[in-house]
Amino acid sequence: MSKKAATDSPVEDDAKAAAEDIAAIERTLAGEMSAFDELIERYQRRAVAVAYRLLGNIDDAQEVCQESFLRAYRSLSGLQERGRFGPWLMRIVSNQSLNFRRGRRPMLSLHGDDDESGDSQAASIKSRGEEGDSLEASELQGAIAAAIESLPDPQRLALVLFAIEEMPQKDVAEILECSVEMVKWNVFQARKTLKEKLKSFLEE
Repeated sequence: MSKKAATDSPVEDDAKAAAEDIAAIERTLAGEMSAFDELIERYQRRAVAVAYRLLGNIDDAQEVCQESFLRAYRSLSGLQERGRFGPWLMRIVSNQSLNFRRGRRPMLSLHGDDDESGDSQAASIKSRGEEGDSLEASELQGAIAAAIESLPDPQRLALVLFAIEEMPQKDVAEILECSVEMVKWNVFQARKTLKEKLKSFLEE
């Protein structure tokens, strides 16, 4: 690791990422299509992860993300804060996912390799279920899915973006178009609801 890389702060990293986004956007608007491909490559993993958490189906998530990137491209010239492309894109992905979900109402699944980086309570419950037999694990997965499915959209989104995707609260607030305090409240209420609904598993 270079000395510069070792001393870069998160603020410097954010500033560098914002500068790269701005440059890519300007090149895209100038007609360089490969520049938008760079933005897709940079944000595709997170976009698909967010959509998957909200929809529970990888094919649906990829379809939503494809539409979201298309919408972002068409609206790119209207983006005033070009250094905030990431949160702006996640807002599009979130809205598209919710619209898709309202139309088809798929069941959310929490099964995935990146559960450990998400909400510790849900991950802990999941790991306990995997220690039991397959029937118990299946029952647990169903309980988790049903509990998160029952959350109001703002709480579900806040939980997914902040607790599972580990996005900064200010970015989540921007995506949800609310205050940071409201993000905190939604996450708190979501966790409270999950704890209550999954109480029988937590007590085992």
